[in-house]
Amino acid sequence: MDEHTGGRGAVMGPQPDPGELIVGRGAELARLSRAVDSVSADPVLMLVGDMGTGKSALLEHAMHRAEAGGARVLRAQGSESESSLAFSALHQLLRPVAAEVDALPDRQRAALQDAFGEGPATPGPDLMLVGVAVLSLLSGLGDHHPVLVVLDDTQWFDRASLDALSFAARRLEGEPVTLLIGARDGDRLPPGFDRHVPVLTLGPLDRAAAHQLLDLQPKSPTGHTRSRILDQAGGNPLALLELTRTASAQDTAAGLPSAGPLPLTDHLERIFAARLKTLPASTMRALLLLAAMDSADPAIAVSAGLPRAEDAAWLPAGQAGLVRQTGRDIRFRHPLVRSAVYHAASLSAQREAHLALAETLRAEPDRRAWHLAAACPHPDAAVSAELERTAGRARRRGGHAAAAQALQRAAELAPQREDSARLLIEAAAAAVFTGDITWVEELVAAARTRTDDATLLASAAVQAGRLAVLTVRHTRVFSRLADAAETLTASQPAAGLDLLAGAAVVRFYSGDDTQRHRIQDIQRRLPEHPSHASMRTWVTAVSDPFDNRPHLVSLLPRLAAEAQDRPERLTTLGIMAWLLDETPQAVRAFDEAFDRWEVQGALPEGLGGAVAWAYLERGRWEQAREACARTTAVGRAAGLDHAVACAATVDATLLAFQGDASSARTRAEDALTLIDPLESRSVAVYAHRALGAAAAAEGAYETAYGQLRLVFTADGAPVHYHASYPALADLTAAAVRCGRHEEAALIVERSASALADNASPRLRALISRARGLLADPQEAEAHFRAALADPVLEHWPLERAQTLLDLAEWLRRRRRITEARGPLTEALATFRRLGARPWIERARTEARAAGLDATDTPPDALAGLSPQQQQIIRLAARGLTNREIGETLFLSPRTISSHLYRSFPKLGITTRSQLRDLIENTHTTTGRQE
Repeated sequence: MDEHTGGRGAVMGPQPDPGELIVGRGAELARLSRAVDSVSADPVLMLVGDMGTGKSALLEHAMHRAEAGGARVLRAQGSESESSLAFSALHQLLRPVAAEVDALPDRQRAALQDAFGEGPATPGPDLMLVGVAVLSLLSGLGDHHPVLVVLDDTQWFDRASLDALSFAARRLEGEPVTLLIGARDGDRLPPGFDRHVPVLTLGPLDRAAAHQLLDLQPKSPTGHTRSRILDQAGGNPLALLELTRTASAQDTAAGLPSAGPLPLTDHLERIFAARLKTLPASTMRALLLLAAMDSADPAIAVSAGLPRAEDAAWLPAGQAGLVRQTGRDIRFRHPLVRSAVYHAASLSAQREAHLALAETLRAEPDRRAWHLAAACPHPDAAVSAELERTAGRARRRGGHAAAAQALQRAAELAPQREDSARLLIEAAAAAVFTGDITWVEELVAAARTRTDDATLLASAAVQAGRLAVLTVRHTRVFSRLADAAETLTASQPAAGLDLLAGAAVVRFYSGDDTQRHRIQDIQRRLPEHPSHASMRTWVTAVSDPFDNRPHLVSLLPRLAAEAQDRPERLTTLGIMAWLLDETPQAVRAFDEAFDRWEVQGALPEGLGGAVAWAYLERGRWEQAREACARTTAVGRAAGLDHAVACAATVDATLLAFQGDASSARTRAEDALTLIDPLESRSVAVYAHRALGAAAAAEGAYETAYGQLRLVFTADGAPVHYHASYPALADLTAAAVRCGRHEEAALIVERSASALADNASPRLRALISRARGLLADPQEAEAHFRAALADPVLEHWPLERAQTLLDLAEWLRRRRRITEARGPLTEALATFRRLGARPWIERARTEARAAGLDATDTPPDALAGLSPQQQQIIRLAARGLTNREIGETLFLSPRTISSHLYRSFPKLGITTRSQLRDLIENTHTTTGRQE
């Protein structure tokens, strides 16, 4: 065999015998071989096919090939019964590397221990840190050998495990790690792996391959029997083998299932069930226990009281082709065998099996609770309470899907309808954090059929609305939230206001002005109450921040006092302050909230993008990128495209400011593909602003103007009531460079008139800058001076530096070169400190024309790095280790090391110890970062 090497390490050696007969899958085998041999550029590959198409056999082949080449192989196999146990699949995967888990950094090790329920009681694991721990572990294993991770039957993986594994999977580029995923076709693809993951689909075998497979059987069928087998199997490899086995055992085709509409799965289950009739009672009991347990983890099998692999009870089952021995454990040959065994048993036998398992699993309270539930033919308050406790444990470990499943089953077993309704609403509250709005709505609908209690029904509506706000279905969601809020205005005003708060967030995302009027109408009809004041302020600030802005700003100090020591309130305060262009106060609130809020929520908060925007505006670009990374990771894991799109627009804008125009365009275009621009005007506006900034960075001002013009309507009105206005100065700057003065002037003056006395100091400064750019030369200075007059504008360093540069250019052209040097020097220092490379170049050119020394300084060395490399360099200069930097930026230590290795030559240094001096010299020259 040829020897191959690649970016993820080399796996080589002779072709292994996978232990399974694989026919007709040459192309698929070649694709898998390239993956494990590291020829493929894709570190993740998903194998999708119907039941019985051979996914597990192909994955087994890949595992043997990798092991023969010296790779470390980790495998987890999903099981239906454990899909409701949080982190069970991840625990199974990492059990063989427990020693390596213990060697992880303290925070990462503790996060995994929390997730597995092994550590001390905590409020819950940081789910992002769990993902970082998995990534670090896999990367560390790759230091010694290439690593192959095989995830089979992922349709039965618990959601918490999938979230952690998908988080790591998206960051495997450059790592010696390959991830192969097996999933059943027809089911929804595993969350987190359903976008941008290469998929290899297993279809039916063609007629020639089907004949070949039959020819290779010990008793190859012939004649009419072969024709019937081929017709009924439909190219499914498992069906071909099992139908042949049945025909051979009976020496006749009479016992084959008749042709007809019976599904293939039912055909196969009947075939397997027919083999059970002659088995001894001890074998049947062992099989039923194995089927009821449904765990691929041998450690659980032993504790559950199953006969050991060498027990004689298994021999008849093995001879019948129902089970196989793998190491020291017994497994069904196929999930259909498990299903056939389980459903062939009587209800009383199934119940007895589950009760027996529950008795032996007293040390495993969560598994025990589910077996007790499976044994319940009728409602049972005690078992319902056990499941509710299981849900509590799952929730503390961050297993929101597992908690929701346990609560849903607890509701089914609750004897009292009111208890059932309460549990369903709690299930909906947990399911919110999975991002699965259909499930949430089903749970809420079920709760409504079980109760007339107004408080519970209001709570149900709030839970459904909480997640709906984060989806992309803004028009539909707004109507539903507003209707529910209107219905509850009299009977449940607090719940009605909560729903209206969600509707206000949807109004922000959509930018639909008719929604503002509806919100105002409903809010007028809500009764006043002192405890509702903060929420009312939120509704107004989010839905219409520039209507009576001075009054809203005057309320912020009181809200800040009420929010002390309450991170969720501080976050809300920060968002409102950002909306009102009180960015310094917003950043202070976010800083304090994050210092106190060690465990981040499992979903992005409504308007969570405000955090990244505030840090970007304030000039704290590293933290803006970190906020984007967290929102992206959480949004992708929960399947919330809108949250991912929001983060992408901030990221794109920042990349454009740093001069990486190509990456900025990619991120902005990604955002636009995730949303409907008519449904999500805010995201569309942010994306076009980013695309305009990217074009301006390259000097393509006509293109920049075209993108920024889309931020306003044809008649010059803002497309979005908040997101459009900050683009006024950038639009004008592009307009004057491509001869669009008159059109830009109309837009600027229309916006100034619309804002009037409600314009923030920031917006007044941007309007003044725009007027200065558009004014006749003799009138421009007054406008530029007005844009710089208020000291508070220093809190928007990029915007202030841009205005300083405009003033300096105007002064130099008026031959007032001495006066120009002051603002020019200040502008250049700010651009260098921020790493705004396009603006550095423009300011440097102007500085040389003004007779200033514009020699490169250390910041320009940093400016030669990518934005991510700049972040890594700054964190390394602060003394953080590669692992600590990886935790901060959600990257593996290997990726951090690679970036540092590539960055050092560009910076002219050779050791890590030189970084501090480099950064300190940068700050000495240009001033400290905001």
